[in-house]
Amino acid sequence: MLIRHIYISPGHNFVGHHGGPPGTNESIEVGEIECVAGRGLRGDRYFDHEEGYRGQITFFSMEVFDEICSALEVSGAEPGAVRRNVVVSGVDLNSLIGSSFELQGIRFEGVEECRPCHWMDLAIAPGAEILMKGRGGLRCRILTGGVLRRGEASPKLSLRF
Repeated sequence: MLIRHIYISPGHNFVGHHGGPPGTNESIEVGEIECVAGRGLRGDRYFDHEEGYRGQITFFSMEVFDEICSALEVSGAEPGAVRRNVVVSGVDLNSLIGSSFELQGIRFEGVEECRPCHWMDLAIAPGAEILMKGRGGLRCRILTGGVLRRGEASPKLSLRF
């Protein structure tokens, strides 16, 4: 697995904006980010959101992003548009749902898919929400802290039964 991009945002663009326009908080790309166990990513809008929050960190597939952009004939879009924290390549994120795994010495619990919403049609292009269904990314809890960096990060899995 390769960590291609890491993003944080200080505020929400879609949550709490139903019926109105999206917010204007940018996704800020960083080279590394501090993962704080049970709390989230330091500096991100979901840091200390609520105890046990299932989306303390979110992952998205670069391959899926590229496929969506190709299918919708979108050029110049940035993966930060999908508002996921970590964009990776070389892994099936849905296979990590229900398992704990380790990246760069940090342990995560894959909780559920990041289900896409209608805002994806505005963030990328009309039709993006439908193309993302079933592959909208991975929501995780952070089990141990550390610093996550762009670059190689082969996952070590601990499946739960």
